Amino acid sequence: MPADERFEEVVDPVDGTRWRIDVGFLESSWTCLWGNGCQGILDQPAEDLMQGCCSVGAEMLDADEAMLVAALGATLEPARFQHHADAADAGVFSDETRTNTRVVDGACIFFNRPGFAGGVGCALHLAAEDAGEPVLDWKPEVCWQLPLRIDRDGGTATLRRWSRADWGADGETMHWCCTERPTGPEHADAYVGERPVIESLAEEIEALVGPEVMVEITRRRQP
Repeated sequence: MPADERFEEVVDPVDGTRWRIDVGFLESSWTCLWGNGCQGILDQPAEDLMQGCCSVGAEMLDADEAMLVAALGATLEPARFQHHADAADAGVFSDETRTNTRVVDGACIFFNRPGFAGGVGCALHLAAEDAGEPVLDWKPEVCWQLPLRIDRDGGTATLRRWSRADWGADGETMHWCCTERPTGPEHADAYVGERPVIESLAEEIEALVGPEVMVEITRRRQP
C-alpha cells in the first residue's frame, strides 16, 4: 500500500544527531519497478527506454565523490560501458566543476541503452556486480540513495522519501513519480513489494543513518 508520512525521532548515540525517520515509508511496500513498469522521469511515459531516473546526469555529493566516480569510470571496459568512447574523449562530467555527470543522447553517460550487448542499465552498477562488490561503493550516492532522501538542518537530519517537489521545476512536468500515489490507470503503482522498505533497502538505509540508528529503527518494529 502507498505510504503515509509518519515520523519518529531517534538520536544517534555516536554523534548526537537527532534523526526524524519517516517510518510510514519504511514500513510501506514500495519497490523499484525499473525494467518492470517504470515509466521514467520524462514528461511523457517512457517505459521502453528503461532509463528510470537516469534521464538526467547524477549530481555529485562532493569533490571526493567526483574523484571516485571518475576513477571507477576509467576502469570500465568498452564491453560493459556503451559510452566508453565518449568518456575517453570528453570525460564523464558535464563541465569542469565536476558536479554532474554528462548527459549523452538523452540520458546519463553511464546508462547503457536497451539492446547493448554489455547489458542495459548503469555501467557502474553492472561493473560492481561483476566485481562482486557492493553497488553502493561504485555508484554516486544520489543514485543508490533513491527513493530515500536526507534533509539536514543543523543537528537534525530527516530521512524520508523523495517527492515530485524535490525534482524542482522538472517535477512539475514529470509524467510519473514512483513514490507518490498513482493518479490514474496509466501510472504504474510501485507499492507492490513483497517486503517493507526497511528490509528491501536495509543496506541503503544503514549507509545513510549509520548502524546505531538502524538498530534502533529495527528494534522499534519488533513486537
